Amino acid sequence: MWKLFSLSVILCFSQFATNGLAEPHKDRIVVVISLDGFPAYALNDPRLPVPTLRKLAHEGSYATSMKPINPTVTWPNHTAMVTGVDASVHHVLFNGLLLRSNRGEQPTIEPQCDKDVMVYAPTIYDIAFQSGLTTAQVDWVAIHNAKTITWQFPELPDPNGSIEQEMIAKGRITSEQLVSFEDGSQAWQDQIWTDAAVQILQEHKPNLLLFHLLSLDSESHEYGPMSSASFMAMAFLDDRVKQIIDTLRSADLLSRSTVLIVSDHGFRKVDHALHPLAMLKEADASKSRQNAGDIPLIGNVSVMPEGGTASIYISNSDNRTKLLQQVYALFSSAEGVDKVLTPKEFSKMGWPVASQTDQAPDLLLTAKPGYSFSSDESDTFVTASKEKGSHGYLNSDPDMQSIFIAWGAYIQPGKNLGSISNLEVAPTIASLLGLTMNNVSGHPVEQLIK
Repeated sequence: MWKLFSLSVILCFSQFATNGLAEPHKDRIVVVISLDGFPAYALNDPRLPVPTLRKLAHEGSYATSMKPINPTVTWPNHTAMVTGVDASVHHVLFNGLLLRSNRGEQPTIEPQCDKDVMVYAPTIYDIAFQSGLTTAQVDWVAIHNAKTITWQFPELPDPNGSIEQEMIAKGRITSEQLVSFEDGSQAWQDQIWTDAAVQILQEHKPNLLLFHLLSLDSESHEYGPMSSASFMAMAFLDDRVKQIIDTLRSADLLSRSTVLIVSDHGFRKVDHALHPLAMLKEADASKSRQNAGDIPLIGNVSVMPEGGTASIYISNSDNRTKLLQQVYALFSSAEGVDKVLTPKEFSKMGWPVASQTDQAPDLLLTAKPGYSFSSDESDTFVTASKEKGSHGYLNSDPDMQSIFIAWGAYIQPGKNLGSISNLEVAPTIASLLGLTMNNVSGHPVEQLIK
């Protein structure tokens, strides 16, 4: 991993040499608001109480849908939106860094991992900072300890942080609330994150602010997409967007500001949970498998479920080929499993392979509609799902498509962009700030820019 990381650092610095422009737009502000888990199909529902989003779409430019990258998970897609490349290049596959054990134990995900270790591609905030612009983030992801962020209020705020101290002085939060921040409801956390974004805009006026809200994702997992709870969450988020617009107006920043409203993925309704570890345990306990002389799976095979997909990792290198064959055969005919994909197949969909990073799986399982892979403990492979909604399905799934709205001083009014890719977000931000991004898969959506 570290050899790969060293190479990525060299590549990143070589790209910095050609990214950016001599005269970036230092008078401009771009605010990116990510509404986690907001499906494109939701905006088409006339029952949805989101007057601010509808107004911004009407007055600005919008996409009927924005295609996420694989896997359709929060951190990989937020990273795609700031790098302009998919996971085969930036290598973020989970909501954190996958830590693999050499002792046959199940891998773990470490979210508090430095951005420089996780992200293998230059970001738009790196390029903006290197070009002399100011940058900020509130609850963005894969950004821990990023050296190119000027002001921050992270997912887990620091009571001694500069923005946190400013907010305490303003009476927006107390030290005690910051210490117990994780104990608060998701809606309360979203409100505090919004207050932090307001604080940063009012006091520091950054050229680029990345801002992420989570309550809709939480409600859609627990109660299902387009449920009453998710409708309430979308209405709440609409008001948080209005709070940002009102802040730009009251701070006299509208004349030089652009607001991009995005989401990372959509949502599917689910009613069945798939428990891959239960399948592995059951296979090991089968007398017929023992008689066949098959290698034990538990201790040699690990599974990382991510809703609509599950990543398979083989830790026993001596018996790798035979284990892959066993796992492939085991899941190919299993209830709820749509496909078992090999690296040759999933690499075409934007996943990295093992020769690129240790984050890459050896096999990939995909779920059928109504089924979702789960890491919950279970004695049986298929159970009723505790969650009513999930994501992580292939990005070709219409239900996984996300939203994109652009509004503000430099945006063409009344533009329907049709379907776009979230790989176009970073280069579009670059264009709005007078920067360029090279070696990216997306391109600026120039038709929306005045």
